Amino acid sequence: MCSRPQSQRLHTTVPSLVLCRERIFAMRRVCVTGTVRVHRTFSCVIVQYRYMIDLRRLHMLRLLDQLGTVTATAEALRLTPSAVSHHLRELSRELKVPLLEPDGRRVRLTPAAAVLLGHADGLFAGWERTLADLDAHRAGRTGPLRFAGFTTAVSGLIAPAAGALRRDEPGLGVAVRECDTAPALGLLAAGDVDIAVIEGGEDGSPPGDVRFARTELLEERYDLIVAAGHPLAGSSGTGLGAAAGETWVVVEPETCAHHRQVTAYCTAAGFLPRIEHAATTWAGIWSLVAHGLGVSLVPRLADGPAGTPVSRVPLTGPAVPTRRVLAAVRAGSAGQPLIARGLAALRAAVPEHCRFVAA
Repeated sequence: MCSRPQSQRLHTTVPSLVLCRERIFAMRRVCVTGTVRVHRTFSCVIVQYRYMIDLRRLHMLRLLDQLGTVTATAEALRLTPSAVSHHLRELSRELKVPLLEPDGRRVRLTPAAAVLLGHADGLFAGWERTLADLDAHRAGRTGPLRFAGFTTAVSGLIAPAAGALRRDEPGLGVAVRECDTAPALGLLAAGDVDIAVIEGGEDGSPPGDVRFARTELLEERYDLIVAAGHPLAGSSGTGLGAAAGETWVVVEPETCAHHRQVTAYCTAAGFLPRIEHAATTWAGIWSLVAHGLGVSLVPRLADGPAGTPVSRVPLTGPAVPTRRVLAAVRAGSAGQPLIARGLAALRAAVPEHCRFVAA
């Protein structure tokens, strides 16, 4: 019978075998009055493991550092708080250092945990590179390739890119989620999507965030949209200051950053916009503008329902509002063949009219 102590059972995906000792069983035959008796003496294989860090538990610790509470961490991982606490205790036991300490009714990370997290980004990036190397040798992968992005990125970039990928390889699985930049980066960090199309600027993660690798897809201008009967309709271009006396239509502030962006761009042009209407979709913006209730600023990727009587007026002048659109992936994962194909498809999907060329 072979029995191994609990401490020698596998608890991690990356064990390191450091010692193996085996006593081979002995067999002997003893003849007694014509009867053959076989005696076997067995001993079990003794294997000792030195445990390396469980990346799942390290990911939990990193999320706890970001979210602040065990409850929020559990919700993000779709686990119970007790399960998260158990895994973090196991991580602490395996590393033989305290990682958490009481802080009132909550917990806080110890200095040892801060040291560990200082190495976490490099460990995760290394693991992603490992997956990329393995994926390069894997034949017949069918996905899914998972995208996330904000509304106009889905309609103007992700949908065309995903459609092109499916046409090239009909068996390829593709999944798309529409959400703003901050949630998209959260999904990317959690491993729930492979590519996040995000806006550059204050809504994106800091450029020095080593969890992600970014590539610029485009820098697009904003246009002024007015009703078909507006004096500026059909104009070949105008400065933003020409709309200083207009009523403005924006996207609902809780929906995205459009309200804040319009205010900032108009302020830079020398006036504070008189905002009276807000909608939750670009179709709503188009309809309000078409019926003469105001004007708005829209990026080139945004479009309204076909046939809506709205005129796009290009903005001119020294400080034309623009926005950068980026593709973000987890650090180290860009070399995975499927993700590399997804990035290439996004670059190919950029419409020509969205490519900004400085005057």
